[in-house]
Amino acid sequence: MQFNPINFIENLKYMGIGLVGVFMIIGIIIGATYAIGKFTAPKNDKK
Repeated sequence: MQFNPINFIENLKYMGIGLVGVFMIIGIIIGATYAIGKFTAPKNDKK
């Protein structure tokens, strides 16, 4: 097995795309959780 540093540099693009994908999915999950909490919260209509 041989370590070739140029291959690591070339693969940084793919690792970056994967990291952006992970953050997008986490953002979608956070947004969905916030929306579900907002729409299902009990209404307090005291007049």
